[in-house]
Amino acid sequence: MNADPKAVTSDFYDLEALLDDEDRALLHRVRDFMNTEVQPIINEYWTRAEFPRQVIPGLAKLGIAGTQFSGYGSPGKSALLDGMISMELSRGDPSVSTFMGVHGGLVMGSMHLCASEEQKERWLPALARMETIGAFGLTEPESGSDVARGLRTTARRDGDTWVLNGQKKWIGNGSFADLVIIWAQDVDTQRVLGFVVEQGTDGFSAVDLEDKIALRAVQNALITLEDVRVPEENRLQEANSFKDTAKVLKTTRAGVAWSAVGCSRGAYEHALRYANERTQFGKPIASFQLVQDLLVRMLGNITSSAALCMRLSQLQDAGQMTDEQASLAKAFSTVRMRETVGWARELMGGNGILLDHNVGRYVADAEAIYSYEGTREVNSLIVGRAITGRGAIV
Repeated sequence: MNADPKAVTSDFYDLEALLDDEDRALLHRVRDFMNTEVQPIINEYWTRAEFPRQVIPGLAKLGIAGTQFSGYGSPGKSALLDGMISMELSRGDPSVSTFMGVHGGLVMGSMHLCASEEQKERWLPALARMETIGAFGLTEPESGSDVARGLRTTARRDGDTWVLNGQKKWIGNGSFADLVIIWAQDVDTQRVLGFVVEQGTDGFSAVDLEDKIALRAVQNALITLEDVRVPEENRLQEANSFKDTAKVLKTTRAGVAWSAVGCSRGAYEHALRYANERTQFGKPIASFQLVQDLLVRMLGNITSSAALCMRLSQLQDAGQMTDEQASLAKAFSTVRMRETVGWARELMGGNGILLDHNVGRYVADAEAIYSYEGTREVNSLIVGRAITGRGAIV
């Protein structure tokens, strides 16, 4: 291994080598974009709690919306590449990774898995080109981990339309998306159904949540639906129960695990750079034993989590990934992420809490990644049920 720290990346086991030349080149274009277009401006937008929408055209040119899905403008790449792209986006900034995870993962995944042929042709090409931006409305003010059983948003059939009532909370992109997928319970059949609600529809309102301490550059909305009328043609025709919603979440959970790896990588790389530049007691702090110990602990967390995610993506590509395998990756990687960003902050001392040194942003953002797409506790109980045969969630 080259001893020059500039030549040592956080991909210590060279997992990129598993990609072919074309996919590796795309991954590098994503990295370059995040380095040149996002990182120089993101602290300002993070402080203002505003998404840098000027980066959307550049993201669109990369052609990474809905990476793992095929057809209708989606590139049809592997789950492994899709995961590594999530990692690279998060390495540059977790807020941008989350934005893309919502748009290209949850929204486009809902379309690919739950829409009719006509609906796919109507919406997916514009979503793939990012001319249309989407949001995914599942979580509610009173329903988070128990949303499968506690969905309170209702849908009532009225002729050729549906009338939606309720609220959704923590909806990324919700205040500026062109369309929002709303999951609601049919009052007559109790089935969970999906609806595409377009911005500007009467009775639909979205207000950004204020004073977040994490993922501040992602705008999360509280959405209120008051007698919102949606035509039957905007109901996702292949979504007939929460099992269909769960298929979408299963597909994207691996991407969240990869995003946790990326958040860890970003913090580690900033800490490593700082350690080689910061001088104390007459020499760079990178030459101190305890600093090297912190760096090795961080790299160990990153490498073990990335290797776990890599195998998960291979199983996903083979159509063999299970819910509990995805849950283990999400739970494990986010715990290791929390440790890693904390050690990066520790290495920097007091400077670690200054945004100028970037690591503080990763420390804060890690708290959101740790909880969304299934908390550690719930994901752990999903795995626990698989290995013991006993359900313990309630």
